[in-house]
Amino acid sequence: MSMIEFTPKEIVAELDKYIVGQNEAKRAIAVAVRNRQRRLKLDPIMQSEVKPKNLLMIGPTGVGKTEIARRLAKITHAPFIKVEATKYTEVGYVGRDVESMVRDLVEQAIRIVRKQMHEEVHDQAYERAINRLAKVLVPAKRKKKAKDPSKQGDQFNSLGFPGMQDLFKQLSGEETTYVEEETEEIATNRRHIRQQLREGLIDKHEVTIEINEPKIQLNSMNPAMEQMMEMQDSINALKPKKMIERTVTVKEALEILTEEEADQLVNQEDIHQKGLHLAEENGIIFIDEMDKIASNNQNSGEVSRQGVQRDILPIVEGSQIQTKYGIISTDHILFIGSGAFHVAKPSDLIPELQGRFPIRVNLSDLSQKDFVRILTEPENALLIQYQALLATEGVQAQFAEEAVEQMAYYAVTLNQNTDNIGARRLHTIIETVLEELLFEAANTPMEIEITKKYVDEKLSDKVENRDLSHYIL
Repeated sequence: MSMIEFTPKEIVAELDKYIVGQNEAKRAIAVAVRNRQRRLKLDPIMQSEVKPKNLLMIGPTGVGKTEIARRLAKITHAPFIKVEATKYTEVGYVGRDVESMVRDLVEQAIRIVRKQMHEEVHDQAYERAINRLAKVLVPAKRKKKAKDPSKQGDQFNSLGFPGMQDLFKQLSGEETTYVEEETEEIATNRRHIRQQLREGLIDKHEVTIEINEPKIQLNSMNPAMEQMMEMQDSINALKPKKMIERTVTVKEALEILTEEEADQLVNQEDIHQKGLHLAEENGIIFIDEMDKIASNNQNSGEVSRQGVQRDILPIVEGSQIQTKYGIISTDHILFIGSGAFHVAKPSDLIPELQGRFPIRVNLSDLSQKDFVRILTEPENALLIQYQALLATEGVQAQFAEEAVEQMAYYAVTLNQNTDNIGARRLHTIIETVLEELLFEAANTPMEIEITKKYVDEKLSDKVENRDLSHYIL
């Protein structure tokens, strides 16, 4: 399972498309990721010695900490999960145990591997799906299959246990089987239908297909719950496969059946083992809100925050965690911690945990200039999103340069005067400016330019009135 390799410069350039500023953080992350790729090229003995350099990102809310980690996972196609440290409680209390973050990571890795392996057998699965669908669209007459006297059910009968035959049939899922009588005419029709399916001529037609009942996927379970689910799986394996009917378009039916056929063509055990390996070597766990479990007050009447830190410690240090697919070692998983640290300081974390996050990166507050760039520069920037939303109703909105500047100015002012929520402030600013337009747009296609005056009309009194701005923005 090789991953896409990027140089640190390429990673930073890719992050720049979506995140404004914060170059120090981008560089540190790019180096950490590249070092993991470098490690995999070392000889095995050295490989096991090189530990990932975990990062701790420190900066106020809304400046891009989470976004950097999220985009990074997309770029590298690494198994990635984001968790909040505040969700976890010390072992013995009701709540999620910290090991569940590793189990979630393994699930994510298995999804990535399954998708890759399905793509490898896609063509074969697609052909099998077309054949299945052709049989549904051009059904043949069916007749009962002649009984085979050597079947075990009949042996029970000859031994004088007549009721056992039905029981055996139920357990083995052996029902009365039918064979198709495919006449020359039906075979010709099916060939014709297969051709139409390949050319997409009947994509919009509706069809009723029978598919395997989907398995319920539950994430973030505690170990006891996981064991119960495994027992349930074992019991279900004895039962005949349950089929359900769905009425969908031919196009959707092809997708569903291709997926089902691909699932049969790949080895599930291979997927699980490769997924475990991928999570071990390339997994990234992003732990947000780390400052909320740092406690400088020993007598806080909460569930012990230090307890959560002590539970996280062995996972970050490297330990063996039991998952339903096997044991995973967390030695080489990259951990990225993050927090605002405006009340607690990184030094309030227990010393052992501090030592496990050797690279500290400070993210800076956003300036007015940064806000202007956030509104206009990234791919699918906020203003572009709102223009596209309005365009669906025939409203062509243009934003004057001064208007954008003014919105950025109000965002900075509000962040200084009320709570500093970083770039998230821009969402409330734009919504307030465009509220009337978004409300009226449904009935009146038009062209409009959003000017500085328009922005002032919508915002000035709300920004200047302290009470109002607290509630509205």
